[in-house]
Amino acid sequence: MEEITMKEFLLRQPNFPKQSETDDYYLDVANALLKVLSGTQLAADMEPGLVRKIALTLTDYLQDIGADAGLWRSFVLANRELYGWSVPFHDIPESYIDYELNREDVRFLVWYCIAMLWEEKRLIFPHDDRLLQMADMAYEYLDSVYEDAPVNETFNITRGLEWNDPNDREGILHLGNWLFLHSYLLTPAYSTSLREILMSVDHTSKDADVELNNRLEEAMMQDSTGPLALFTPEWVYLMIEGKLPPHAQSEGEDTNVHPYYEKFVNATGGKTLKFFGNYDEMNDFFISALGWEPGKLHLEQVADSRDFVLMVDRHKGMLMARDINRCIASPENPYYDKAYAADHAIELLTGRGVCPGDLLRCIFEHDWLPDAHFPGSDDNALVKDNRDFMARCFLQLYYRGD
Repeated sequence: MEEITMKEFLLRQPNFPKQSETDDYYLDVANALLKVLSGTQLAADMEPGLVRKIALTLTDYLQDIGADAGLWRSFVLANRELYGWSVPFHDIPESYIDYELNREDVRFLVWYCIAMLWEEKRLIFPHDDRLLQMADMAYEYLDSVYEDAPVNETFNITRGLEWNDPNDREGILHLGNWLFLHSYLLTPAYSTSLREILMSVDHTSKDADVELNNRLEEAMMQDSTGPLALFTPEWVYLMIEGKLPPHAQSEGEDTNVHPYYEKFVNATGGKTLKFFGNYDEMNDFFISALGWEPGKLHLEQVADSRDFVLMVDRHKGMLMARDINRCIASPENPYYDKAYAADHAIELLTGRGVCPGDLLRCIFEHDWLPDAHFPGSDDNALVKDNRDFMARCFLQLYYRGD
């Protein structure tokens, strides 16, 4: 495998296109990691480009914690605020040292790169033996150089920045651009969304570069990204302030009741969810309960689907999901199928557009997804404990969007 070039390395650095005095050292680290990773069982099945990305990700993690630059620190702090643990999927031993090199960090980062960047292994079990072998070999190498690795001061681009200081606006914009477009921790989770943006641009147009730049600038403000699906300003605030930003206060409580709400709950005896085995049942409900036009096929585009769920919200109105109700263990759901759910429930957490975010949060609140597990594992508890994190990481804006 060809070695990682200085250009590849620099493209991910906060100081790009400038070169710092530690770049030669860390490029050597990246290539040493590339050699270590390439010798593992799992790498034999990977595209070479993915092995390179894992090597570069771990090299940037090493630079981050060495300089205490704040990105990894922010991720751990946010995990603790949201969930009470430091790193997803792994029990943290007493030997874990905050914001320094840890085996559990490396194991997570290797899983994260594979799950986000390797479509065939998107649902790889975080405790997969071959994955852990790869991560542990990488960790052993990193541990051998950690104490003597030089500090890359240019990696610490948050130093001196204050969130509310107008004089720091340029530095904050630079930080946001690097985080969204190039940082090792955020970009893997955004890869699917980025592909969608790239495919939507007409690259034969003379204005393709301008259009792509405009789309990316828009996405940087409107799309969530990273393993926690935070928005770029949230990541920036987290890095500068050391905590998640407070939730924006609404200008006033919405008192408007959606016209579907009362009709829905009157027809269901007060319930806000309704399950249907097939399209005809749901279409009859639209007509008899909601007063839609009789004798017409409503939402005919989904007529070939089955296993529908309707959910109504007092203010937002009604949403529909299809092909999922056999996975939902609600006592009101006559179509729940435990055997089917064992094979498919994980898709609600990992498939974009499979289950609307509001419905998924309702399912989590009532613990109606007991059968979800990674393929090749029967560890339902691991998914249950990490389900909100998984939904954020895999679904991004499909889960965090309104």
